[in-house]
Amino acid sequence: MLATPSFHSLGLLLLLSFFLGFAFEDFFAKASSARPGGIRTFPLLSLGGGLLYLFDPTHLIAFTGGLLVLGVWLSLFYSVHLRERDERGERNAGLVVLLLNIHAYLLGAVALALPHWVAVGSTVVAVLLLTGRDQLHGLARRVDMKEVTTAGQFLILTGVVLPLLPNEPVTTLTSITPQHVWLSLILVCTLSYASYLAQRYWPPAARGLWMPAIGGLYSSTATTVVLARQANSDPAARRQALAGITLATGIMYLRILAIIAVFNMTLARDLAAPMGGLAAVALLIAALQYWLIKAPAAQAQGQTPRGNPLELGTAAVFAVMFMVISVASTWVKTQFGTAGIYWLAAIVGFADIDPFVLNMAQGGIAGIGEHAVSIAVLLAASSNNVLKATYALSFGGRQTLQSAALLLLLAVAGVALAVFLASVKL
Repeated sequence: MLATPSFHSLGLLLLLSFFLGFAFEDFFAKASSARPGGIRTFPLLSLGGGLLYLFDPTHLIAFTGGLLVLGVWLSLFYSVHLRERDERGERNAGLVVLLLNIHAYLLGAVALALPHWVAVGSTVVAVLLLTGRDQLHGLARRVDMKEVTTAGQFLILTGVVLPLLPNEPVTTLTSITPQHVWLSLILVCTLSYASYLAQRYWPPAARGLWMPAIGGLYSSTATTVVLARQANSDPAARRQALAGITLATGIMYLRILAIIAVFNMTLARDLAAPMGGLAAVALLIAALQYWLIKAPAAQAQGQTPRGNPLELGTAAVFAVMFMVISVASTWVKTQFGTAGIYWLAAIVGFADIDPFVLNMAQGGIAGIGEHAVSIAVLLAASSNNVLKATYALSFGGRQTLQSAALLLLLAVAGVALAVFLASVKL
C-alpha cells in the first residue's frame, strides 16, 4: 500500500529543489562546459526520488535502485569530467556537481519522510557551501594550521572528555562532580577562545575599544596589564588605554553574571542588580573617559592578540584550581563558617576568580545559600579590582593613575554592596 504524502511536503519538495537548481545554475553560469543539474533537473530528480521512496517506504528497494542508476550515470560524467582542465591548467576533479545531484535525489525522500526542518536545513547548507566557495577557500588560506589543531583540542574537550567523566562526586571533600568541573572549564574556554578568534580574524577588533571589550571576555586582568603597558610606552594610546581598562572591568561583571546564569539562574537573578549596576557604572565611566580625555593626533594601533588560550595544559591547570578551590571552600566553611567563605573570596580575587565563581554557582559548598554566595562573588570581584589597580600602577605608572583610582572606587562600591546585602535579613 502506497504512503500518502501531504500537500505541504510535496510543495516543500518542489520549492527546495527549485531553490537548489536556481543556485546551481547561477553559480555555474560562466562555466566553460556543461554541468549536469539545474533548475529543471533537480526538481525532476527530487520528484523521482520522492516517488520511488513512496513505492516502498519500508525496504526502500525502488529508491535504492534509483540511486544506483543515478550513481552509474554520474560516474560516466565524472570519467569525462576528469579529462578537463581548469583555468590554471589543473585537472578538474571537484565532486560538488555530483554531490548536489545526489542531494537533489535524496531530497525527495527527506522532504516526505523526515521533519521539514531537516530538508530545509540541509538544502540551505548545501547552497551556502556552493555559493561561498571563494570565501571559504580564502578563509582556509588565511587560517594557520595551529588554529585547526586548537579547534581539534576544543572538540576533544567537549565531545570526547566530557561524556567520559562521571557525574557523581568522587570524594566526600566536595559535592562537585568531575563533569561539573569540565563543564565549567568548557564554558570559560568557549568565551576565551571566541574572544581570541575575534581579535585575530576580525579587523574592527584592532580599532577603538573593541580590543579591550573582547579582552574583557577572556581576562580583564590580562587586558589591564596590556593596556597599562601601552599607555606607558605610547602617549598616543593613553585615551584608548584608560577607557579600555575601565571597559574591560565592566565587561568582567557581565561575563561573571552570564557564567553564573548558565549554572544557577536563581543566583544570577540575585546578582543581576548589583553586578549589572557595577557594570553600568564602569561602562559609563569608560565612555566618558573616551569622549572627554583629549585625543592625540595619532591613534593607537591594535594590539596583537595574546597566545591562543585553549592549550590543554591551561585546561588542566584550570581543572586543578577548580578542584582545589572547591575542597578549600568546603574546609573553610566547616572550620570557620560563612565568614570564612567571605575571607576566601577576598583572597582568591587576587588570582583567578573564575574557578571560585563557578564553584559557588554550582553549589560546591553545602549549607551556604544564594544570599551568602552573592556576597562572596561581590567580594571576589572587588578584590580582583584591587589586583588590577595594582597592575595598572605597576605597568603604567602615572599614566594610568586615573584607571587605578577608578578600579579602587569600583572595588569599594562592590564591598559596600556586599556589606549592604549582608545586613539585609532574608
